[in-house]
Amino acid sequence: MLGIATTTGQTWVDEVLLAGDGDACCLILGAPVGRDRLRDLVARRQAVLAAAGLRAGGTLALNLPPSTAYVAELLAAWRIGAQVMLLDHRLTPYEVDAIMDRLAPQFVVRAAGRVRPAALRTYAEVVGEVTRRAGRPASTDHILVQLSSGSTGPSKVIGRTAAGLIAEIDRYTRIDGSPRPGERIVLLASMVHVLGLVGGLLYGLHAGCPLVLPERLNLSDIWAALAADERPATLLGVPFHIGLLASAATPPRLPALRRMTTGGELVAPAVHDAFTGRYGVPLGVMYGMTEVGVIATDMFGTHRPALAPAPGMTVAESDGELIIRLPDSPYLGSSDPTRFADGWLHTRDAGTVDPATGLVTVRGRRDSQISVGGLKVDLTEVEQVLAVLPGVTAAVVAYHHGIEAYVEAGADARVLIEALAGRLAAYKRPRALHVVDHLPRTTTGKLVRDRAALRAAAGI
Repeated sequence: MLGIATTTGQTWVDEVLLAGDGDACCLILGAPVGRDRLRDLVARRQAVLAAAGLRAGGTLALNLPPSTAYVAELLAAWRIGAQVMLLDHRLTPYEVDAIMDRLAPQFVVRAAGRVRPAALRTYAEVVGEVTRRAGRPASTDHILVQLSSGSTGPSKVIGRTAAGLIAEIDRYTRIDGSPRPGERIVLLASMVHVLGLVGGLLYGLHAGCPLVLPERLNLSDIWAALAADERPATLLGVPFHIGLLASAATPPRLPALRRMTTGGELVAPAVHDAFTGRYGVPLGVMYGMTEVGVIATDMFGTHRPALAPAPGMTVAESDGELIIRLPDSPYLGSSDPTRFADGWLHTRDAGTVDPATGLVTVRGRRDSQISVGGLKVDLTEVEQVLAVLPGVTAAVVAYHHGIEAYVEAGADARVLIEALAGRLAAYKRPRALHVVDHLPRTTTGKLVRDRAALRAAAGI
């Protein structure tokens, strides 16, 4: 562990996140931000929040786009000892209001004035504006509140303590293949969600790895961010970003790129091979959850498709489901009691743990294992076969009185059905295949698997 004695108030933020050479660059969101400059910004915003009435044990909803202001507000609230609820800036006002009614923060920080969205921009230049509201103080010692992705249904309210965040930062320091001091992290994932927040922002601050956001989320700007500095760089993103990068037939030479690390959904083998073949670097894979952060990794492709448990993590298998040892439930408020019981978090992911090596193999969502006429079908396998067909950019396969496929493609459904006939046994093939222009996704880029949303996208 990192040896931080206290886990509340100013101490852990200063010692774990803000310590180090004051002249060193720690953020590059357009312009570089040095560590002394960040400390000053945090102190100024802390004074503003305190003057507004935020106290230790208070609650604050942070609803800003990725920005230097977002970082300063987050760390300032934590220095006060407040509980911060992160709200994705891409949510509609209706969605934000519904979440705040549900979580009841005492304060909310939004961008002052109108933020003009720019296509594919990864960060913004904004100033935070704090507003007091009739909310509730924190009832637990969680300092971070996030919502699950909602890719399979209603979002869950998840809390993380300072001790839990410190433990995860420590796990990153002990994972072989994590960026090291003096290297860069080029972040494609969202800073609101766990991979970008902890694996990118918090770990980067602790490790002395400047966090770089490309100006826009397109190939040329991602390549430019990698080429802007000779220091070794790790790309951090999700499978959507891998697909984007792999779509380039002849990417430029990028000597600073050392690897890409991905979290989120499983990476289709064809996409994995396309990326590694075109860029000539390892594709590190992380398995994790909002509830706990990084759980298992394969940073060098050594065990693919298996992963090794991250340092300090205990992963087991129960009736084909992966379960994780945790000291306390991560859920706030009422939640499904079957998700956390007797010290074990039930992931709802199908998988196996090798009894000899401890290696973990994730098979996909547990609800993707279905029976058709007594024969077992893995819907994840069907999705992966669909995803590599010519003209297909994404696919989701569901089951409701039969296998249904929703495909984002520029090909005719009949052509796809004919192609599947030569690749899947008859009992595995979808009874219905719907071609759509765009499949619904969460704000983190995950494909939505809620059947109602899928049917709406297909116009049925």
